[in-house]
This record gives sequence, C-alpha cells and structure tokens, in this order.
Amino acid sequence: MKGLKIGNPCGSNGRKAVPLALMGADVTVFDISKENRRYAMELADSANTSIEYVVGDFYDLDLNKYNEYFDMLYLEGGILHYFNDISEFMKMLYAITKKGGKLILSDFHPFRKITSVGQSGKSVSSTKGNYFDSKVYNGDLAYKSEFSKEEQEGFPDCSLRFYTLNEIVNEVINVGFTLKEFDEHTNWDDEKIPGEFTIFAIK
Repeated sequence: MKGLKIGNPCGSNGRKAVPLALMGADVTVFDISKENRRYAMELADSANTSIEYVVGDFYDLDLNKYNEYFDMLYLEGGILHYFNDISEFMKMLYAITKKGGKLILSDFHPFRKITSVGQSGKSVSSTKGNYFDSKVYNGDLAYKSEFSKEEQEGFPDCSLRFYTLNEIVNEVINVGFTLKEFDEHTNWDDEKIPGEFTIFAIK
C-alpha cells in the first residue's frame, strides 16, 4: 500500500481515504461538496495524515494532470446513481487509471430498484418496482434525514439514475477494463436478497 497513488472518486467525507492514507497510500479524493472536503481534511489532520481533495464535477476533471495517474481507484458507498451517463463516467475512470492499475467498485445492488427493503430497513425502491426503468428521479441528499425539519427545508433535491446490473458490468468492460472478479453481498436487513456488489477489474 505504501506509495500507491489511489484515486477516491465521490470520496465524501474521507471515511475511506483517511484509512488508506494511514496505510501509506497517496490518496486523492474527488467530490463535489466543499463541506465534505472540510470534514475530510480535518479528519486527516486529526489522524496525523494527509490527503489531497479536489472539489468539483467529476466530469470536469483535469485529464491533462490525472491521465493514467492512479495505481488504484477505490469507489464505494452508493455513487453510481448520481451520474446520468455511466458510459462517460467509466471512460473517466479508465482514463485516470495507469496501465495495469486496479479498479475496485463497491455499490448498492441494482436489485434494490424492485424491493422496498433497503439498508437499515429504509425503503429504497425509487423506480416503482421496474428493474429496467431508465428514468431520472428526484431524491434527497445523502444524510438529509439526519438534520432537523427546519434545516431540511433548505436542502435541494438530487437527480438520480438507477442502473441495471448489466449496464454497470458491461460499461466496465466496454471502456477497456478487464473484469477479474464480481461479488454480491447480502442485504443488511434481509440476508436472502442482495444488498451490495463489488467489482474488481484491471486496466
């Protein structure tokens, strides 16, 4: 891990970036939230480590600087639904990965599109049970429910696009990654159905 350049797109508040940095990696987070950056930088400082944090739209990433830059990309925690063009998103991931570099992508399982049972027991069906629905939906910002009702009134909606499993896997392959492993993980609240998946691929 020491010395590896790891990119963490949609790295939020640094909850994964900081542990990776503590293990010796040079970690760069990409996220659209200035508030997340502030939290992540304070977290890194408290842990006596450092990370780089780039605020902005991932589609606008400086490819002159980050082209074939990272030894590994690490993405997790429910991010794909924030991107309206998964093909373009995967092209960006491929572009910033070094030849021989690794992609680790862990996200919510698309099966959640047709079930009302989600993480922590909350309803997550956003497509009225149609697994193949490709519409864009309005949804709440992450962690909105943790704030008071008065604060929630000022929160904007998110635009969300829920992909099928074949759309995700095929785009990983289509951009040029070699798929090495695909794993499905049980739902936190019902072990009989999938809740998340992990993709491991190499450029």
